[in-house]
Amino acid sequence: MSFMQEFKEFAMKGNVVDLAVGVIIGGAFQKIVDSLVKDMLMPVIGKLLGGVDFKHLYLNLGDKTFETMEAAEKAGAPLFKYGVFINSVIDFMIVAMAIFVAIKAMNKLKRDEPAPAPEAPPAEPEDVKLLREIRDSLKK
Repeated sequence: MSFMQEFKEFAMKGNVVDLAVGVIIGGAFQKIVDSLVKDMLMPVIGKLLGGVDFKHLYLNLGDKTFETMEAAEKAGAPLFKYGVFINSVIDFMIVAMAIFVAIKAMNKLKRDEPAPAPEAPPAEPEDVKLLREIRDSLKK
């Protein structure tokens, strides 16, 4: 079997295709969550905390001072961007919660499905039945 034929069989298996679809949908979902956090949640949280803009929170680890984070980045100053980290943590929490809710819903659907009825045991073969009768009659 050639390498290309083996690869084709591998790539066309259901699990690989399902994984590819999941990665694509996950990437699109991440963009939605990123926008939700950066454009909707963090401005509200910042406003409630006194007008803080989290994406501009940083500590300058260099010797020089700068007016803005952008100016410090352009100058190549070492920065500790804890506001960006807070945004990323909130992104992660939302994605984790969404995945948890989705898996919980799928598990509930699986539990609600009726269990398949157990199969009846196969009928005992006639020769086994006759051998048992012979055994029982010899014991008497």
